[in-house]
Amino acid sequence: MSPLLVAEGLVKRFGPVLAVDGVSFSLAPGERLAIIGPNGAGKSTCFNLIGGQLRPDRGRVILDGRDVTGWPASRIWRLGVGRTFQIARTFHSMTVAENVQMALLSLHRRTRALLPRANRLWREDALAVLAQVGLLDAADRPCGELAYGDVKRAELAIALATSPRLLLMDEPTAGMAPAERHALMELVSELATGRGIAILFTEHDMDVVFRHADRILVMAQGRTLAMGTPSEVREDPEVRAIYLGGGMRREMVL
Repeated sequence: MSPLLVAEGLVKRFGPVLAVDGVSFSLAPGERLAIIGPNGAGKSTCFNLIGGQLRPDRGRVILDGRDVTGWPASRIWRLGVGRTFQIARTFHSMTVAENVQMALLSLHRRTRALLPRANRLWREDALAVLAQVGLLDAADRPCGELAYGDVKRAELAIALATSPRLLLMDEPTAGMAPAERHALMELVSELATGRGIAILFTEHDMDVVFRHADRILVMAQGRTLAMGTPSEVREDPEVRAIYLGGGMRREMVL
């Protein structure tokens, strides 16, 4: 299967700090790839180079055969790249359904529609997405009233509303209880398999990473330390010695 996403030799420097140093990887449709590493490893910078929040100094980002290196995030988003954030970003005073509708209004370039009319546009599409993430019953509740785990689900619904082919998830389970973490990632895994969505995510909970990732990219000092399946990474002697203290821990500081 041809890769959906290819990162080739990505390099990013901030003054004297080489944050990302020649990182390369590929991601196939339906595959889940986790980027992990200790604080300062460069994973967030790498993540933002893919999403268009940062422009690489060298290297290329190829999406479905198209070179999108240095494109702004908004342009990459329109090619079918969704994103969620470590701290969920929703409009708290708007209902859950309206939050999802806003993504659809933006996709269809209708953000200037008058509010009474906008409230009706693509509502059925929004409700269908909310049903998929288990939030249909909360469709008409303000996001500010939801428990944090449900806010994370609402953010996922917003990202899914535009039918992305690639989903970037920055610490998707941050702030969630353990049971909620696995429930969310089980849902993400089902979507990846059912829709063929490629998932690239960072995560601090190693239990989540090793249970839900197909492959893991371990970064250290801006470089790739290891890449492989969870079992391969788990047994990598350098990963174990440097980051896991000789044995797998449930969590790492990222």
